[in-house]
Order: sequence, then structure tokens, then C-alpha cells
Amino acid sequence: MAKTIITVDDAATMRKMISFTLKTAGYDIIEAEDGLAALNLLKGRSVDLVITDVNMPNMDGIELTRQVRTVPHLAKVPILLLTTESDPELKNRGRAAGATGWIVKPFKQDQLLAVVGKVLPT
Repeated sequence: MAKTIITVDDAATMRKMISFTLKTAGYDIIEAEDGLAALNLLKGRSVDLVITDVNMPNMDGIELTRQVRTVPHLAKVPILLLTTESDPELKNRGRAAGATGWIVKPFKQDQLLAVVGKVLPT
């Protein structure tokens, strides 16, 4: 059974690029345009991984990470923050919120797949 990943980004082109890369590798993908939409999609649904942009309207990726960590069936799901930001303080805030890892945009498809392969249990 394929692993399910939710990708959260306010840029539709970025969501499509991530989705295409991961679907090609055999993952099932759910897309959301911001953290609030992602939380609504995740109600009563399980996923194997969350990949979220940091800077988004309505709810940013760090707040989404905090919120996901409070949901019992999602509390241990790996969360990757995906952003153009490289500020160490922002990374620390992400870690403190419960993020598993960090990918800096722009990224190569093989880099994304390698990180996803590392954090997803087989």
C-alpha cells in the first residue's frame, strides 16, 4: 500500500511540482494551500508524512507543525518544512514546534526523494 503524503504550500506551482515528483515515486498525495486547509483535510484522516512551506497566509508551516503535534493520530508523523528561508532562528523555531527536518527551496527532485525516503518508515 502506497504511503500518503500531504503537501502544503500557498504556491500552486510548488504543490504541483512536489506532487508530480512524489506521485512518480509511487506516493499518494493530498494537497492544501495553507496550514488551515491542511488541518481541515487531516481531520479524521491519517497520513504518513507532512511536507509544508513555512511562509503561508492563514496559518504558517510552523504553526501547522505545532497543531499537528497535538492531534493524537498525527503526533508522531514526520513533518518536513520546505522554505526559501535559511535563518537558523527559524530552523530552531521549526524544531521546537516538532518539525522532523528542513528542505531549502529550490531543491532537486532527487534531493526531495532522498529526504522523504529517510524520514518515512518502510
